[in-house]
Amino acid sequence: QVGLDVFGIGEHHRREMLDSAPPVILGAAAARTEKIRLTSAVTVLSSADPVRVFQNFATVDLLSRGRAEMVVGRGSSIESFPLFGFRLEDYDSLFAEKLELLLKIRDNEHVYWSGKFRPPLTGQGVYPRPVQNPLPIWLGVGGTPRSFARAGALGLPLMVAIIGGETRRFRPLIDLYREAGNRAGHSPDQLKVGLHSPGYVAATTQEAADDFFPGFARAVTEVGKERGWPALTRADFDAQRGPQGALIIGDPEEVVEKIVRHSKALGGISRVTFQMNAASLPHAKIVRAIELLGKRVAPALRKELEAVAE
Repeated sequence: QVGLDVFGIGEHHRREMLDSAPPVILGAAAARTEKIRLTSAVTVLSSADPVRVFQNFATVDLLSRGRAEMVVGRGSSIESFPLFGFRLEDYDSLFAEKLELLLKIRDNEHVYWSGKFRPPLTGQGVYPRPVQNPLPIWLGVGGTPRSFARAGALGLPLMVAIIGGETRRFRPLIDLYREAGNRAGHSPDQLKVGLHSPGYVAATTQEAADDFFPGFARAVTEVGKERGWPALTRADFDAQRGPQGALIIGDPEEVVEKIVRHSKALGGISRVTFQMNAASLPHAKIVRAIELLGKRVAPALRKELEAVAE
Protein backbone atom coordinates (compact mmCIF):
# COMPACT_ATOMS: atom_id res chain seq x y z
CA GLN A 1 0.00 0.00 0.00
CA VAL A 2 2.88 2.41 0.66
CA GLY A 3 5.01 1.32 -2.30
CA LEU A 4 7.79 -0.76 -0.77
CA ASP A 5 9.48 -3.26 -3.07
CA VAL A 6 10.11 -6.34 -0.95
CA PHE A 7 9.10 -8.02 2.31
CA GLY A 8 11.27 -10.70 3.91
CA ILE A 9 10.94 -13.25 6.71
CA GLY A 10 13.95 -14.74 8.49
CA GLU A 11 14.32 -18.29 9.77
CA HIS A 12 14.97 -19.09 13.42
CA HIS A 13 14.22 -22.05 15.65
CA ARG A 14 14.03 -20.36 19.03
CA ARG A 15 11.32 -19.98 21.62
CA GLU A 16 11.13 -16.20 21.34
CA MET A 17 10.74 -16.23 17.54
CA LEU A 18 7.86 -17.37 15.34
CA ASP A 19 9.59 -17.69 11.97
CA SER A 20 10.63 -21.34 11.79
CA ALA A 21 8.53 -21.80 8.62
CA PRO A 22 9.02 -18.70 6.41
CA PRO A 23 7.26 -20.10 3.29
CA VAL A 24 4.04 -20.57 5.29
CA ILE A 25 4.12 -16.92 6.39
CA LEU A 26 5.01 -15.77 2.88
CA GLY A 27 2.18 -17.86 1.44
CA ALA A 28 -0.25 -16.06 3.73
CA ALA A 29 1.24 -12.73 2.64
CA ALA A 30 0.91 -13.74 -1.02
CA ALA A 31 -2.84 -14.15 -0.59
CA ARG A 32 -3.19 -10.61 0.80
CA THR A 33 -0.85 -8.66 -1.49
CA GLU A 34 -0.55 -7.91 -5.19
CA LYS A 35 2.74 -6.18 -5.99
CA ILE A 36 5.34 -6.50 -3.23
CA ARG A 37 8.01 -9.15 -3.69
CA LEU A 38 8.21 -11.84 -1.01
CA THR A 39 11.48 -13.38 0.13
CA SER A 40 13.21 -15.32 2.87
CA ALA A 41 15.83 -13.46 4.89
CA VAL A 42 17.54 -15.92 5.08
CA THR A 43 16.74 -19.58 4.47
CA VAL A 44 19.25 -21.67 6.45
CA LEU A 45 20.08 -23.92 3.52
CA SER A 46 22.79 -25.89 5.32
CA SER A 47 20.23 -27.63 7.55
CA ALA A 48 17.42 -27.88 4.98
CA ASP A 49 16.58 -30.19 2.08
CA PRO A 50 17.09 -28.27 -1.18
CA VAL A 51 14.27 -30.22 -2.83
CA ARG A 52 11.77 -29.08 -0.21
CA VAL A 53 13.19 -25.55 -0.20
CA PHE A 54 12.64 -25.27 -3.94
CA GLN A 55 9.16 -26.79 -3.76
CA ASN A 56 8.14 -24.43 -0.96
CA PHE A 57 9.29 -21.29 -2.72
CA ALA A 58 7.97 -22.43 -6.10
CA THR A 59 4.60 -22.78 -4.38
CA VAL A 60 4.88 -19.26 -2.94
CA ASP A 61 5.77 -18.07 -6.45
CA LEU A 62 2.60 -19.64 -7.84
CA LEU A 63 0.44 -18.22 -5.04
CA SER A 64 1.93 -14.75 -5.55
CA ARG A 65 1.86 -14.93 -9.37
CA GLY A 66 5.60 -14.57 -9.75
CA ARG A 67 6.72 -12.49 -6.76
CA ALA A 68 8.74 -15.01 -4.73
CA GLU A 69 12.47 -14.92 -4.08
CA MET A 70 14.78 -16.56 -1.60
CA VAL A 71 17.95 -15.50 0.15
CA VAL A 72 19.92 -18.58 1.15
CA GLY A 73 22.82 -18.70 3.58
CA ARG A 74 24.88 -20.90 5.84
CA GLY A 75 23.10 -19.51 8.89
CA SER A 76 24.38 -17.22 11.63
CA SER A 77 21.85 -18.83 13.99
CA ILE A 78 22.98 -22.41 14.41
CA GLU A 79 20.16 -23.97 16.46
CA SER A 80 18.76 -25.69 13.36
CA PHE A 81 21.85 -27.90 12.98
CA PRO A 82 21.33 -30.16 16.03
CA LEU A 83 17.55 -29.87 15.60
CA PHE A 84 17.69 -31.49 12.16
CA GLY A 85 20.61 -33.81 12.85
CA PHE A 86 23.54 -32.02 11.22
CA ARG A 87 27.04 -31.47 12.60
CA LEU A 88 28.50 -28.00 12.94
CA GLU A 89 31.83 -29.45 11.79
CA ASP A 90 30.19 -29.78 8.36
CA TYR A 91 29.01 -26.14 8.37
CA ASP A 92 30.61 -25.05 5.10
CA SER A 93 30.58 -28.33 3.19
CA LEU A 94 26.85 -28.74 3.91
CA PHE A 95 26.12 -25.36 2.41
CA ALA A 96 28.32 -25.82 -0.66
CA GLU A 97 26.71 -29.15 -1.52
CA LYS A 98 23.15 -28.02 -0.89
CA LEU A 99 23.58 -24.80 -2.85
CA GLU A 100 24.86 -26.83 -5.80
CA LEU A 101 21.77 -29.04 -5.65
CA LEU A 102 19.36 -26.13 -5.23
CA LEU A 103 20.72 -24.41 -8.33
CA LYS A 104 20.58 -27.67 -10.27
CA ILE A 105 16.92 -28.09 -9.30
CA ARG A 106 16.18 -24.52 -10.33
CA ASP A 107 17.68 -25.10 -13.76
CA ASN A 108 16.37 -28.63 -14.40
CA GLU A 109 12.92 -30.16 -14.01
CA HIS A 110 14.43 -33.65 -13.82
CA VAL A 111 17.55 -33.89 -11.70
CA TYR A 112 20.53 -36.25 -11.74
CA TRP A 113 22.74 -35.60 -8.73
CA SER A 114 24.67 -37.30 -5.95
CA GLY A 115 26.40 -35.95 -2.87
CA LYS A 116 27.54 -36.70 0.66
CA PHE A 117 24.69 -35.43 2.80
CA ARG A 118 21.57 -36.49 0.91
CA PRO A 119 20.38 -39.53 -1.04
CA PRO A 120 21.04 -39.19 -4.79
CA LEU A 121 18.52 -38.02 -7.34
CA THR A 122 18.31 -40.21 -10.42
CA GLY A 123 16.11 -38.24 -12.78
CA GLN A 124 13.15 -37.53 -10.52
CA GLY A 125 11.04 -34.50 -11.36
CA VAL A 126 10.87 -31.70 -8.80
CA TYR A 127 7.48 -29.98 -8.68
CA PRO A 128 5.80 -27.57 -8.79
CA ARG A 129 7.77 -25.39 -11.16
CA PRO A 130 7.59 -21.65 -10.43
CA VAL A 131 6.13 -18.86 -12.53
CA GLN A 132 9.53 -17.16 -12.72
CA ASN A 133 12.25 -18.91 -14.66
CA PRO A 134 14.70 -18.72 -13.09
CA LEU A 135 13.33 -18.32 -9.57
CA PRO A 136 15.47 -15.54 -8.01
CA ILE A 137 18.02 -16.85 -5.49
CA TRP A 138 20.24 -14.42 -3.57
CA LEU A 139 23.23 -15.55 -1.54
CA GLY A 140 23.18 -14.17 1.99
CA VAL A 141 26.65 -13.58 3.45
CA GLY A 142 28.30 -12.24 6.60
CA GLY A 143 32.04 -11.62 6.56
CA THR A 144 33.64 -14.76 5.08
CA PRO A 145 35.70 -14.09 1.91
CA ARG A 146 34.94 -17.57 0.56
CA SER A 147 31.21 -16.79 0.61
CA PHE A 148 31.67 -13.58 -1.39
CA ALA A 149 33.88 -15.32 -3.95
CA ARG A 150 31.41 -18.21 -4.23
CA ALA A 151 28.51 -15.86 -4.95
CA GLY A 152 30.51 -14.07 -7.63
CA ALA A 153 31.67 -17.27 -9.32
CA LEU A 154 28.07 -18.52 -9.46
CA GLY A 155 26.72 -15.19 -10.70
CA LEU A 156 24.24 -14.94 -7.83
CA PRO A 157 23.05 -11.62 -6.42
CA LEU A 158 24.59 -10.90 -3.03
CA MET A 159 22.78 -9.89 0.17
CA VAL A 160 25.29 -8.64 2.74
CA ALA A 161 24.20 -8.72 6.38
CA ILE A 162 25.98 -5.92 8.23
CA ILE A 163 24.86 -5.72 11.83
CA GLY A 164 27.85 -4.01 13.45
CA GLY A 165 31.05 -2.12 12.82
CA GLU A 166 31.64 0.23 9.91
CA THR A 167 29.91 -0.63 6.65
CA ARG A 168 32.86 0.47 4.51
CA ARG A 169 35.03 -2.37 5.88
CA PHE A 170 33.02 -4.71 3.62
CA ARG A 171 34.16 -2.97 0.42
CA PRO A 172 37.16 -5.30 -0.17
CA LEU A 173 34.86 -8.32 0.14
CA ILE A 174 32.35 -6.85 -2.30
CA ASP A 175 35.20 -6.06 -4.70
CA LEU A 176 36.22 -9.73 -4.36
CA TYR A 177 32.64 -10.73 -5.26
CA ARG A 178 32.59 -8.55 -8.35
CA GLU A 179 36.05 -9.68 -9.45
CA ALA A 180 35.08 -13.36 -9.08
CA GLY A 181 31.91 -12.71 -11.08
CA ASN A 182 33.79 -10.95 -13.85
CA ARG A 183 36.36 -13.76 -14.07
CA ALA A 184 33.52 -16.28 -14.37
CA GLY A 185 32.02 -14.31 -17.26
CA HIS A 186 28.94 -12.95 -15.52
CA SER A 187 27.58 -9.58 -16.60
CA PRO A 188 27.55 -6.64 -14.16
CA ASP A 189 23.74 -6.73 -14.27
CA GLN A 190 23.84 -10.17 -12.64
CA LEU A 191 26.20 -9.08 -9.88
CA LYS A 192 23.74 -7.17 -7.73
CA VAL A 193 24.57 -6.20 -4.15
CA GLY A 194 21.96 -5.79 -1.42
CA LEU A 195 22.44 -4.53 2.13
CA HIS A 196 20.63 -5.94 5.16
CA SER A 197 21.00 -4.10 8.47
CA PRO A 198 19.02 -3.33 11.61
CA GLY A 199 16.98 -0.27 10.74
CA TYR A 200 14.10 1.88 11.88
CA VAL A 201 12.63 5.25 11.00
CA ALA A 202 10.52 7.63 13.10
CA ALA A 203 9.45 11.26 12.91
CA THR A 204 12.66 12.40 14.64
CA THR A 205 16.06 10.81 15.08
CA GLN A 206 15.79 11.00 18.86
CA GLU A 207 12.44 9.22 18.81
CA ALA A 208 13.81 6.52 16.51
CA ALA A 209 16.81 5.88 18.75
CA ASP A 210 14.77 5.90 21.96
CA ASP A 211 12.19 3.53 20.46
CA PHE A 212 14.69 1.06 19.05
CA PHE A 213 17.38 0.82 21.70
CA PRO A 214 15.63 -0.99 24.61
CA GLY A 215 14.34 -3.99 22.66
CA PHE A 216 17.40 -4.19 20.43
CA ALA A 217 19.72 -4.13 23.43
CA ARG A 218 17.76 -6.94 25.07
CA ALA A 219 17.92 -9.07 21.93
CA VAL A 220 21.64 -8.50 21.35
CA THR A 221 22.47 -9.11 25.00
CA GLU A 222 20.44 -12.34 25.08
CA VAL A 223 22.16 -13.75 22.00
CA GLY A 224 25.46 -12.44 23.35
CA LYS A 225 25.14 -14.68 26.40
CA GLU A 226 25.38 -17.68 24.06
CA ARG A 227 28.15 -16.27 21.88
CA GLY A 228 30.33 -14.46 24.39
CA TRP A 229 29.43 -10.92 23.37
CA PRO A 230 29.35 -8.08 25.91
CA ALA A 231 26.03 -6.42 26.72
CA LEU A 232 25.07 -3.62 24.33
CA THR A 233 25.33 -0.21 25.99
CA ARG A 234 23.57 2.96 24.86
CA ALA A 235 26.96 4.48 24.06
CA ASP A 236 27.81 1.55 21.77
CA PHE A 237 24.37 1.78 20.16
CA ASP A 238 24.70 5.51 19.52
CA ALA A 239 28.15 4.99 18.02
CA GLN A 240 26.70 2.42 15.61
CA ARG A 241 24.09 4.99 14.59
CA GLY A 242 26.89 7.35 13.57
CA PRO A 243 27.72 8.26 9.95
CA GLN A 244 29.81 5.13 9.26
CA GLY A 245 28.07 2.69 11.64
CA ALA A 246 25.92 -0.22 10.52
CA LEU A 247 22.63 0.75 12.20
CA ILE A 248 20.27 2.66 9.89
CA ILE A 249 18.15 4.43 12.48
CA GLY A 250 16.84 7.99 12.35
CA ASP A 251 14.34 10.35 10.78
CA PRO A 252 13.54 9.91 7.05
CA GLU A 253 16.16 12.40 5.86
CA GLU A 254 18.94 10.92 7.97
CA VAL A 255 18.04 7.39 6.90
CA VAL A 256 18.17 8.36 3.21
CA GLU A 257 21.54 10.07 3.69
CA LYS A 258 22.97 7.06 5.46
CA ILE A 259 21.81 4.55 2.86
CA VAL A 260 23.29 6.70 0.08
CA ARG A 261 26.54 6.92 2.06
CA HIS A 262 26.58 3.14 2.50
CA SER A 263 25.90 2.62 -1.21
CA LYS A 264 28.88 4.79 -2.15
CA ALA A 265 31.09 3.02 0.39
CA LEU A 266 30.18 -0.38 -1.06
CA GLY A 267 30.49 0.59 -4.72
CA GLY A 268 26.74 0.72 -5.33
CA ILE A 269 23.80 -1.29 -4.00
CA SER A 270 20.53 -2.25 -5.66
CA ARG A 271 18.52 -3.23 -2.58
CA VAL A 272 18.42 -2.41 1.13
CA THR A 273 16.33 -4.28 3.68
CA PHE A 274 15.66 -3.24 7.27
CA GLN A 275 15.57 -5.67 10.17
CA MET A 276 13.00 -3.80 12.25
CA ASN A 277 11.59 -6.68 14.30
CA ALA A 278 14.87 -7.10 16.21
CA ALA A 279 13.72 -4.45 18.70
CA SER A 280 10.33 -6.05 19.54
CA LEU A 281 8.57 -2.77 18.84
CA PRO A 282 4.81 -2.34 19.31
CA HIS A 283 2.80 -3.06 16.17
CA ALA A 284 1.63 0.55 15.83
CA LYS A 285 5.23 1.80 15.74
CA ILE A 286 6.21 -0.78 13.12
CA VAL A 287 3.25 0.25 10.95
CA ARG A 288 4.19 3.92 11.27
CA ALA A 289 7.81 3.13 10.36
CA ILE A 290 6.62 1.21 7.28
CA GLU A 291 4.53 4.21 6.25
CA LEU A 292 7.52 6.53 6.60
CA LEU A 293 9.72 4.13 4.64
CA GLY A 294 7.23 3.92 1.80
CA LYS A 295 6.12 7.53 1.62
CA ARG A 296 9.26 9.47 2.50
CA VAL A 297 12.36 7.26 2.49
CA ALA A 298 11.85 5.10 -0.61
CA PRO A 299 10.92 7.90 -3.06
CA ALA A 300 13.81 10.11 -1.92
CA LEU A 301 16.23 7.18 -1.95
CA ARG A 302 15.27 6.13 -5.48
CA LYS A 303 15.81 9.69 -6.67
CA GLU A 304 19.20 9.97 -4.95
CA LEU A 305 20.48 6.62 -6.25
CA GLU A 306 19.27 7.33 -9.79
CA ALA A 307 21.18 10.63 -9.71
CA VAL A 308 24.33 8.84 -8.54
CA ALA A 309 23.96 6.23 -11.32
CA GLU A 310 23.73 8.97 -13.95
